[in-house]
Amino acid sequence: MLKTMRKNLKALSPILWIVIATFIIAIFAVWGGAGRLGESRQANMIIQISNHELSAQEFAQMLQQRIATMKNQYPDLTADHIRQLNLPQQMLQQIVQQYLLLDMAKQMGLKATDKEIQQKIISYPVFQREGRFVGFNEYQQLLDWNHIPVQKFEESLAQEILLEKVTRLLVAGCAVSENEVWENYKNQNESAKIEYLVATVDKIQLEANPADTEIQSYFEEHKQKYRMPERRQGKYVFLRIDELGKEITISDSEIEKYYQDNINQFKEPARIKVSRIYLPYNQADKQQILDQGEELKAKLSAGEDFRQLARTYSRDDKASNGGDWGYYEWQNLSTAEIQAINQLEPEQVSEVIDLGQGVALLKVTEKMPEITRSLPEVKTIIQNQLKENKAREKASQRMENLSKIARKAKKLEEAARREGLSLQDTGWLKNGDPLPPVDSSGVISQTLFELKEGEISSPVSTYEGVAVIQFSQKDPEHQAILDEVKTQVQEDFIKGKKIELAKAKLNSIRLAQEANWEELAKKDNLEYKRVETYKHDQYLSLIDEPAEIDELVFSLELNQVSQPVPVGNGYAVVRVLERKEITRADFEKVKAEEMAKALNEAQQMFLYSYLQKVMQEKKIVINYDLFTKTTEEVLNRF
Repeated sequence: MLKTMRKNLKALSPILWIVIATFIIAIFAVWGGAGRLGESRQANMIIQISNHELSAQEFAQMLQQRIATMKNQYPDLTADHIRQLNLPQQMLQQIVQQYLLLDMAKQMGLKATDKEIQQKIISYPVFQREGRFVGFNEYQQLLDWNHIPVQKFEESLAQEILLEKVTRLLVAGCAVSENEVWENYKNQNESAKIEYLVATVDKIQLEANPADTEIQSYFEEHKQKYRMPERRQGKYVFLRIDELGKEITISDSEIEKYYQDNINQFKEPARIKVSRIYLPYNQADKQQILDQGEELKAKLSAGEDFRQLARTYSRDDKASNGGDWGYYEWQNLSTAEIQAINQLEPEQVSEVIDLGQGVALLKVTEKMPEITRSLPEVKTIIQNQLKENKAREKASQRMENLSKIARKAKKLEEAARREGLSLQDTGWLKNGDPLPPVDSSGVISQTLFELKEGEISSPVSTYEGVAVIQFSQKDPEHQAILDEVKTQVQEDFIKGKKIELAKAKLNSIRLAQEANWEELAKKDNLEYKRVETYKHDQYLSLIDEPAEIDELVFSLELNQVSQPVPVGNGYAVVRVLERKEITRADFEKVKAEEMAKALNEAQQMFLYSYLQKVMQEKKIVINYDLFTKTTEEVLNRF
């Protein structure tokens, strides 16, 4: 799932990301929920650039919004996936880039005219019906349904127009060469039918466990690989939010006020779920495909199952899932399709829609109106939120006072005794280690590594509560002795032996050129896969890194078996069965289109590099401690 998500993230150009960030900031961050009670805006800024500011509250709302959107597309998404994708860091960088571009637009004297904003509005697919603008009243109603003020929406459009203008000026000098585009086109369109075998260490058994002498010898040979990182130890005082919450009472009037002030938080927007059958065509077979679309429409009208027909006939990446485009992804379809969807009732199927390069049949499988959850439904949620807000505020105030007393006395133990709080020992921690049960995210250990010996921290917030820490001693980084890393050395030794056996096993198979690999895989406990259409840099589910495999696929003679190639925890061999090659004549037919696409990509890369340089030159200051804290709070809740 991660590789698919990374691919989808990369597919969004830097310019598009900036436009998305603009819309989020202009609407969700400004118009979002109430945030924590008692939060001071000026003292809580993650970014301050020129007249642009981004508070922790605003960033948290933006991150929650982005995660919610991704969760709809990837239901199995976890907080660890978000961390591995570096999504919060990407969002932060994109916001900074947007601020810089808006400043450049201002310096250049660029403006977004009322006419340009009006044109943007009437061209939005969601505001059109049968190719015409729905009118101001319905336009305003649609925004109201989505809890977006008209002024804020139009301000976001003005920013989008400015971004488009300034980016066009910045990338005006970009160019690409024909040879460069030809090579790229060839790489994108060459394909091959391949099969491959993988021998992994988890499928290989050693005849006996390694002897101590072998482990000792392996360690001596690879000693420099094994080092013990610096560890630190400290004392800390911790106040748990859930314990403080027990002392707090929330009145019904407070709950009702919060509900009324934040009613938008409890509204669930209208949702439409859509399925599609898509049949691509070229000019030669256009009429045939149009006729096929009408035949499928007739079958659907006669009661045949849409999902089954989509699996059989549809030719987009949702076909295997019965053509299901879910509640949100369908909004990325063409204008004509979106217009058709907005006119359909539940279970109704559209007419055949000619899209110019294919035809589509659409079905609304579910249509849910907007609902607002009642106060009794959400009373417990609000009560718990208000309790947590008050408890966290109380904990922060009390720990701020403790930190001041401890710093004056230069000893946390004395301050804790005076305040009637218990002092605890962190034990030895590496940077980023969690500290169960008070800090699951590692914020305390990270803070410990930022302190000088004997120094006392400011209050440190974790998901579980608030802490104050004093750094007491450290164990410096050092060359490990065998006893410290024996388990790791033994694991590395065994893995190395298994990898050697995996390579030997595939070498023996390589000599059997005409063998049936599927049968060999079953016999020798290997993994086998056949790919009907492999393209450059395609992800192979059994192989971690395809670079060397990719080179082999397009250089091996047909039916020749490759040498074993290291792949993750084992080795693989590849055999090419067929290959489709691209000629210069093929390229000439689509050269203009490919040149335009390549130029667009070059412009995007130039813009990204240029903005990176500007960020470095301006020495932009970002409160990374606050950013990290805010991110972890969002992810821990998620």
